Parts: sequence; C-alpha cells; structure tokens
Amino acid sequence: MDVLIAPLKWVMAWCYELCGNYGYAIIVFTVISKIILIPVSVWTHFNSIKMIRMQPDINFIKAKFYGQSDMIADEQSVLFKKNKYHPLATTIPTIIQLLLLAGVIEVIKAGIADSSIDMGFLFTNLGLVPSEEGFGLIWSPIVAGLSSFLLCVTQNASNVLQAEQSKLNKYGTMAFSVALSLYLGWFVSIGVAFYWVCSNILAIIQMYILNFIIKPSKYIDYNRLEESRKALSEVQNVGKDKKEGFFSANKKREREDYKRFFSVVNKHLVFYSESNGFYKYFKGFIEYILKNTNITIHYITSDPNDSIFEKAAENQHIRAYYIGENKLITLMMKMDADVVVMTMPDLGNFHIKRSYVRNDVEYIFVQHGMGSNNLTFRKCATDHFDTIFCAGIHQKEEEVEFAAARDLPERTLAEIGYPLIDDMRKKYESLPHTVNEKKKILIAPSWQKDNIIDGCLEQLLDELKKTDYEIIVRPHPQEVRLKKEYMEAIRMKYASSGIEVQTDFTSNNPVLEADLLITDWSDISWEYSFSTLRPVLFINTPMKVMNPDYKEISVVPINILLRNEIGRNLDVNDLDKVNTVVGELLAKQDEYREKIDALAHKYLYNLDHSSAAGAKYIINAIQEKVSMKGKTNHEKNS
Repeated sequence: MDVLIAPLKWVMAWCYELCGNYGYAIIVFTVISKIILIPVSVWTHFNSIKMIRMQPDINFIKAKFYGQSDMIADEQSVLFKKNKYHPLATTIPTIIQLLLLAGVIEVIKAGIADSSIDMGFLFTNLGLVPSEEGFGLIWSPIVAGLSSFLLCVTQNASNVLQAEQSKLNKYGTMAFSVALSLYLGWFVSIGVAFYWVCSNILAIIQMYILNFIIKPSKYIDYNRLEESRKALSEVQNVGKDKKEGFFSANKKREREDYKRFFSVVNKHLVFYSESNGFYKYFKGFIEYILKNTNITIHYITSDPNDSIFEKAAENQHIRAYYIGENKLITLMMKMDADVVVMTMPDLGNFHIKRSYVRNDVEYIFVQHGMGSNNLTFRKCATDHFDTIFCAGIHQKEEEVEFAAARDLPERTLAEIGYPLIDDMRKKYESLPHTVNEKKKILIAPSWQKDNIIDGCLEQLLDELKKTDYEIIVRPHPQEVRLKKEYMEAIRMKYASSGIEVQTDFTSNNPVLEADLLITDWSDISWEYSFSTLRPVLFINTPMKVMNPDYKEISVVPINILLRNEIGRNLDVNDLDKVNTVVGELLAKQDEYREKIDALAHKYLYNLDHSSAAGAKYIINAIQEKVSMKGKTNHEKNS
C-alpha cells in the first residue's frame, strides 16, 4: 500500500496546490485517475463486447449439452481460448477501483492530519466522519449510495455486458454496490464519499463516450443472440409444466428422497445414474445381484422420470431416489455406503467429491463406452476411483500407463468386459436372420461438435439416395431434442426418396437389423460391429478429443487403432465415393465376420459373461467390507 499511496499523495498535493481548495482538488484528482486508466477502460469495454459476441455460442453450447455441466464447461473453455478471452478479466477494473479507493482513504486521512490544508468545501468539512459525528451527517453515505445506484441503473441499461446479464445478476450487483457505498460512507470521511460520488459520475460519462466511439452493435450479432436465447429457453422448458406445479413437486420429492436416503443406516451398495439412459450400463450387474443375493440396491438418479422407479415398485430390494444435480453435491459429500458404482467420470476433480464422512467407501467406475478413455475423457478423469471396470485390454493398458505417468496410488483394474455389447449380441442372436432383399443402411452419428449432422448429412444423403438401399437416419436423442425443426426439415426433404428419419429410440432392433452402419466417432460402431459382426463405414469428421494430451502415453486409442480393422474410413471431401465404398463393404460381409469376431474376443474381457464378472466383483467387495467391519467391532468389544 505504501508503494500505491506515495504517488497518490503527490498527485493530490499537486491538485490542491493547483486548485487551492481540497474539494476541487478531489474532482481534479478523480479526473486525472480516470484519464490515466483510459487504456484499462478501453480494454475492459472491448473485453465486454467480446464476451457478448461469444454469448450466442455460449447459449447454443448450453442448449446442446443441457444438463451436462462438465461438458458445457469444457466447450466454453475451448471457446474462450479460441477468442483469447479470460472470464476473470472483468474483475480487473473492480480490483483497481477498490485499490484506488483504499489509497484515497489513506491520502485524505493524511490531508486531514495536515493542519495546513483547509478541508472546507460547499459549507461542510470534508474531514468529518459520519460514524464519529453522528446522524447529522447521514446525508454523506446516502449521497454516495445514490451515486452508486445511478451508476448501476445506467450500466444495466447501457453497459454492453451488464445489459445482457440476468435480472438476478443486475440487481444483485446493484444491491451489493449500494450497500457497500452506504457502509463505507458511514465509516470514512466526507472527502472519501465525495471522491466516490465523483468517480461514479465520471464512470457514467465515460461509459457513454466509449459506447459512442466503440459501438457494440458493430461487433455483436443481436439477431443471432436472440435466436440463441430462444434455443436455450426451449431446452430449459422441455417437459416443464408450471400449471401442474412441476418445479415445486420435484423439489419436494427431492427433499423427501434426500432424507429417506440418509435415514437408512448400514447401506452396502449404491448406484448413481445421471439419467434414465444410463440404467443399461448397470442392468446386467443389478439383475445378477438381485437374483443371487439379498443385497438391497440403493439407486440414485438425477432424472425424475427414470424407469428405475417402476422397477423399485416391483422389487423390494431396489430403493430408488431422485436427487438433482445441485443436491447431489452434498449427498455425495455425506455418502455413507460401502460401495458406490457410477458411470460419471471426474470423481473428485469438479463438483462431485468423494465422501467426507467415510474414507473407506469403494468407488467403482463403470464404462459407458468401450472406446479409449484416454481420448474421450478429460485428463485424470478416473484418477480418484478405487476400482475401474475395464471393458477390454485397451482400457486396462491405458490405466496402467496413466498410473505410472502420474504416480497414482494403487487402484484395482478389474477385467470385467462390456455388458451392453453382451446384451446386444444375445438380442441379435434371438432375431430372425433373414436376408434383406433391399439392403438396410443405418446412419447413426455421434453427439459432438461437427458430427455428421452438423457437417455433411445432406451431402451424404444426396449420394446414398441414388442407390436402391433402404436408408435410415438415426440421430442421437439429444440431436432430436435440440434440433427438432432441422430434423423435421430433413425428414420432409428426403421423404420422397424413401429415406426414414427415426426419432423413436425404445428399441435397438433397427441397429441390429442394419446391413451396414455409417457413423463418425460414435461408440455405436463397436456396439453394432461386435454384436452383428458386420462392418462399419466411418466418416472422418473432426475427431472427438476430450484430452488434448492423449499422445502422452504410448497406447494407441482403440477408436483410431481399429477404425480400419472393422470397416473403412472416408473423408468428408470424398463423399462422392460413398456408394462405391458401401458396395464393397456389403460384398465383403462374410470376410469381415470372422475378422470382427476375433477382434471382439481379443479386445473385450469376458465376452458374453461380463455381467456376472462385474456383479461378482461388487458382491465380493461388499462381503470384504462387512467382514472388515465385523473384525473391527469384535476388536472394539474385546
């Protein structure tokens, strides 16, 4: 502070010498400080414009990945880096203002202590402090508060960044600023409050000057901004019926389930599911445990419409709980179960933490894909799990190298397999294997930025419709949810060509009945190919990379390694060749069958028996916990 105060004292002394009056000196001092800080103000103005220019992209990201906070954060981080924007940059002016205010307080204190300086101004003494003199000077903090109120009102209306904030942010900032001014104004001298008033008035004038010189409308596409708001609003309101009290009913239900969960003592096994679609990854384990043990399964889901509630109503050994994402944070911190099984990565890295009340909970990570964790998860995504259920040798090799590279504590890498593929193989075997007179081509893109639907769907369909194949487009459920109008437009455009756009995902039969799958980087490629033993045509859209450092270990991601083994690759620029490649793949189906079957047995553990392998591991883990507790209690009693 001494480094800051010394030059401020010098400037204030010069202003007083120039004006001969301390009040006018404060005005000149404030003007000088604003002039010196013009580069910072201009930079801040540009930074605010940059933020609002990105806002449409941010809104579209939030709409596309709605409900997946980690994915949203990752996409926003990429966007910020691309635009060279740092979110903390907006706090710099506030920090400078607070430092300057702290310096001015000390400078004016020094002025008051100097008997040679006349503190009189406009019939008052700038050196008086309201808290020391009494309520007769209450007008000083009130005037400071009113100036802050006026600044906030004008910023909410005309500041490019503040104008786009939510009402909560706008009025929250206003309340804080006014309260701070009132509080400080009561405990500091009238001179400091006067400086604060001058600073706020000059800030208003400066804001309008900057808006005139650097017009935000030249840089911001307000039409696109409005479109993005509408898209986000539509997603946020999906399934919400205020008339029926949707919000309050689920909040009440969540509170009751939260209490019910912690009312149960001695919980042995907990599953956590992000949404209804994740049950399929636990299904085999749960069914085996229910059939072969009397263990009660506590199943937490963040989806109020999860089908697990129907299963719980039918089976007394399943207890289901609805816990939303925010409440989940505290629930996980207070977790008191022996074993917790989940498909959500990044345990301990972000908002979902390991238990704070028990350090012996065993956290098991279950794969929701058989691809490369190194490529498609964030770095360190599985570091804080005790046990990782590996679908195949490739995932185990990656985890071994992770552990060595990052010096991780010992974890169990269980050779389990991938139950979803086992289920699909059984389903496929049960289907009537009739030869399709008209070959079925299924297009099933991934759900990621720049996938087939985003980049080349129409070009692909325009080529395929030239053939006599039966063509089915099966977009990711989120694409259907968030791009209803576009998918309907595609349906209408290609209806006359006999191309079907499927939006019903209740059955996997369309996947299993297809003669050929066309995808980009979706894990459906492995599920389809290892279930049907048929080849896949991969379109080389931009690769899905969640870990930019994936080359740090030597294991080649299976997503890249087997791409040419279970089918063919085709660049987006070569889509005019798609019909030739499709024909070649269909003609060589018998050759691929034996090759793909060998790859499935090589790369997947416990093929056709993975559910039992995973369930037995969970059961043994619980039995070990129970046995350990028994020994501990016995020792205590002894």
